[in-house]
Amino acid sequence: MTMIDGTHGVPARADVHSSWLGPASYWQPAHIVTSAWLEHAPFGFWLFDELRPRSVVELGTHFGFSFFVFAEAARRLGLASELFALDSWEGDDQAGFYEEDVYEAVRTIAERDYPESTHLLRGYFSESRHAIADDSVDVLHIDGRHGYEDAREDYQEWRSTVRDGGVILFHDIAEHGEGFGVWRLWDELAPRHPSFAFAHGHGLGVLGVGETRSRGLAALFDANEATAREIRSTYSRLGAVVTRQAQLEAMPAEVDSLHALVDSLRHEVERTRDIVSQREAVIDDFRTSTSWKVTRPLRAVSSLLGRGRREAARPGDPR
Repeated sequence: MTMIDGTHGVPARADVHSSWLGPASYWQPAHIVTSAWLEHAPFGFWLFDELRPRSVVELGTHFGFSFFVFAEAARRLGLASELFALDSWEGDDQAGFYEEDVYEAVRTIAERDYPESTHLLRGYFSESRHAIADDSVDVLHIDGRHGYEDAREDYQEWRSTVRDGGVILFHDIAEHGEGFGVWRLWDELAPRHPSFAFAHGHGLGVLGVGETRSRGLAALFDANEATAREIRSTYSRLGAVVTRQAQLEAMPAEVDSLHALVDSLRHEVERTRDIVSQREAVIDDFRTSTSWKVTRPLRAVSSLLGRGRREAARPGDPR
């Protein structure tokens, strides 16, 4: 049964639940790397399946988890998508600075597993702006520096790249700590555009650009309070599965690390025992030496004098 949704004029099926949830929502990432985006992988897979984007731009890639979620989705769906990852791969005072091996790890995976679809644009975001045409991007993911001014600058500079019917994703909209201001930008933009917000996984804002052409996104944007709670709860549970997968995959490395620590401690114990044994041998050698034997009477007299002084110092000692 098919009906008209009534808000965006997008055809919708009676089984609304499947509008915002599909088989791709249950996919597991092929590459688990350190990331604050882990719990949004199920939604990322669904979004890619829903929009079938021709072009994706990500501002802020770091270890590449979200980028590889999109690249994996394109591969599984057989799409000829182009994905652009923009980052300095040097870090900053907010996220921390890191070494060249981070970029090399991302480059290795991109070239090995997704050579036809991925492009790494290294440098500041503004330096690569000329490489992306206006109205050419279906999904823009803003996940660079998380201060208000930084996020607003990224949005203002890159908003025109998104074509009508596309979406802009904002990560960390649920973070209100010192240095975080994406939530403030989100609060300004969301009421003026079709939008949906997830609170789990540090928060993810989904902002529609222009006319919503996707039935699934229309269902997301138009969800009533009860449905919105169900959507958030469902993707929070699915995201927790990805986090659990990451923990399980990390366990062998953690066990190896613990084994290494135990080996190190065992080595230290053995080293300490060797030092003690060496010191005991030195003491034994000294006690059997001629000087030790010659000074024995002096040590005996010193011991007696010391004992006498202690007895004289006892309080209440009768005389």
